[in-house]
Amino acid sequence: MPEQTKTLFSAPRGRTASGFLPHLPLPGTIPDNHVAIADMADAFGVTHRTLHFYEEKGLLSAERMGPMRVYGLEDIRRMTVINACREIDMPIAAIQDLMSALSRSASQEDAAQIFEDALHARKRELAAQQSILRRQMQRISELLESAADGDNPQRIALPPIHLSPIETKCLAFMAEGYPANRIATMMDMDLTAVLTLESDIIRKFNGNNRFQAVAKAVLMGFVSAE
Repeated sequence: MPEQTKTLFSAPRGRTASGFLPHLPLPGTIPDNHVAIADMADAFGVTHRTLHFYEEKGLLSAERMGPMRVYGLEDIRRMTVINACREIDMPIAAIQDLMSALSRSASQEDAAQIFEDALHARKRELAAQQSILRRQMQRISELLESAADGDNPQRIALPPIHLSPIETKCLAFMAEGYPANRIATMMDMDLTAVLTLESDIIRKFNGNNRFQAVAKAVLMGFVSAE
């Protein structure tokens, strides 16, 4: 077993105070007991605001140690599940439903099946989004071809797009569907810096969101369509 990760076998058979949780590795940098909010945020690559948001949504429940928020083992383990779900851009409402179902699980096997079902459901959603993306890319190609065929001397060519090496790397991760917090971890950057980087990339491709920017980037050959 790698030294960098800690597994969740410290609780008997994976049971929590309410139901069971699937076995997922804890970040190697986090203790397996009470941790301060700053350590929790650093270990999972999120902001304090994100943890507060999860508390507001009933996904986590920090304890108080004087003026400081601290998280116990169960919330650390819950965060591993929440973070895994956010890495595949699962909507918060779906995560709430998943955690509610896990709180009612009767066994470790039951929890594993619930989590597996949720992953399959998200995979189907992403496949549907991929299909929509392909149709939109095809439509963009048709519109570009139509504009090129119309012999319009007044048509102004779009300025070339130049990406820095770090923007190219970020765009590649965006095209693979990674959320900003995951990209920040993989690029060893602050989340705010990655969000700014994504915003610049979207602006350069004249898109309204990352979805449109990636579609145009694929069409223009900046990233592979495979």
